[in-house]
Amino acid sequence: MKNGKVHIPVVLILFVAIVATVSISADSSRNQSSRTKDAPSTTSTTRVTSRTTSTSAFAAAATQNASLKNELSWTFGGKQQRGWYLYDLLISKTLDSTHDSDTSDFAAALARWQKRSGLGANGVLDENSLMRLISQWQSTRLKTRGVADASQLLIAPPADFYDPSRAPELRQLERNTYAAYKEMLAAAIADPQLKLAHTSRDELAPKEQYFKIVSAFRSPAYQDELRRKSPNSGSAGLAVNSPHFTGRALDLYVGGDPVDTADANRAIQVNTPAYRWLVRNAERFGFRPYFYEPWHWEYVK
Repeated sequence: MKNGKVHIPVVLILFVAIVATVSISADSSRNQSSRTKDAPSTTSTTRVTSRTTSTSAFAAAATQNASLKNELSWTFGGKQQRGWYLYDLLISKTLDSTHDSDTSDFAAALARWQKRSGLGANGVLDENSLMRLISQWQSTRLKTRGVADASQLLIAPPADFYDPSRAPELRQLERNTYAAYKEMLAAAIADPQLKLAHTSRDELAPKEQYFKIVSAFRSPAYQDELRRKSPNSGSAGLAVNSPHFTGRALDLYVGGDPVDTADANRAIQVNTPAYRWLVRNAERFGFRPYFYEPWHWEYVK
């Protein structure tokens, strides 16, 4: 009994010590867990800081772009041009940017393109950068302008044309180009957002105007006649060596006055659903744009 009495206090002391140790360990674990939960990830912080720094770095460039978009003075086709707002959509597509052109994110995307193009990567779309963009767009157009012979051409039905009364010789186009046009037209008709009136999967209804062909193959003689009727059109309007000679260039109706290069008219055209759809999709079918004329598309395959 004496030995039992001596052991009981010792056991109690050991028990209290163990409980205290467990409690301290638990508190330590909770505090450590709380600190871990509250502390932000180093990697996450770095990414956020990087994005913030990148965006703020191009804030001044965004301010300049907002002005240059409407005010930049430049020359093309012997004509004085002002701003690049008419090419906003083409520019964004080239830069692979979905941001508005007056934002820092757009300026950052432009800077990345400028760096790849060997330009100063300042994010400002000045005349030098615009000329490089135009050069890039022009480089994707038809490389040869030889006149198509009769064996390469077919006469498309009147229903495909903006003016169905157009003479048969003015409804000619290159065979592969016509096939690609019909494929593209079927895709446009299938897009519910465009709401195109149609009679079949690849034929527009008589009342529908968008996507119909305004002009296709032109002989050199016919092109010369057009130039005589429009002596002030300039080289940007009616080329001496026209891609229409090949039968692979199509003028498509995208709104407004079909083929008027006045800025006010082109401002209407570049904002229609038809034009915007073409910019996003025409390349899939082998068509490339002539940037200056929203209606002009060339089959380059």
